[in-house]
Amino acid sequence: MDAFSRRAFLALAGAAPFALRAAGKHIPIGLELYSVREELKKDLPTTVNAVAKMGYECVEFYAPYYEWTTDYAKQVRKQLDDLRIRCYSTHNDRKVFTTEGLPKAIELNKILGTHYIVLAHPGTVADLDGWKRVADDLNAANKTMHADGLHAGYHNHDLEWKPIGDQKPLQVIAANTDKSIMLQLDVGTCLETGNDPVAWIESHPGRIRSMHLKSWTAEKGYRVLFGEGDIPWKQIFNAAETKGGVEYYLMEQEESDYPELEAADRCLVAYRSMRG
Repeated sequence: MDAFSRRAFLALAGAAPFALRAAGKHIPIGLELYSVREELKKDLPTTVNAVAKMGYECVEFYAPYYEWTTDYAKQVRKQLDDLRIRCYSTHNDRKVFTTEGLPKAIELNKILGTHYIVLAHPGTVADLDGWKRVADDLNAANKTMHADGLHAGYHNHDLEWKPIGDQKPLQVIAANTDKSIMLQLDVGTCLETGNDPVAWIESHPGRIRSMHLKSWTAEKGYRVLFGEGDIPWKQIFNAAETKGGVEYYLMEQEESDYPELEAADRCLVAYRSMRG
């Protein structure tokens, strides 16, 4: 099938609305652009255009965006506006969450129209006191950016789920940060480390405002596409929309047996089929 007929077929196959969608509220589905990183390096405008044509409603730029000039950020924003897609958040290194690094991030994110500046990786953290310092950095940055209508966010990988003593670093982050700071859940790393994404969402109401819909299975690791494997997506969506306060979803494909853009398209088709 060509892309259009395949998408139409799967949409019809799952045409009944997803029963657990929260009170009829539409949750935008976007793409974490790390999923198409090689294409993005070659030609950002063409790649963003292709992603929008697939039907994605928003995108998330990752760390290299921080090197843009303000003029280039304005060009990107114009393209997003022309395509009628949004950028609700960006991924950032630890250096951005410093007194020296934050002003540029705020300027670029305001141009892009984002809501959240997300810390995507904390760097090397040795102990629980180090994780508390990460939380302190998030709080300080959040207080600064709040004046510009932005909030901080934190994105977990596998290390945040690995206990240090009797605590998991992600628990330290959640307990020691302001509730206005988003906890962006990476579903794949949660599953890989043997944790329950539904339980995590339900125990942190209102803070899971976006999620990376990254799949994982023991057999294929992160090469599995969305919708493949025994992953309780409907329960995850229900928890996110009734308890988590989710505002938008982001598909992420870290690895794949398919070319990057084809993998992103296949994931969106599967999502539309599941959600109706």
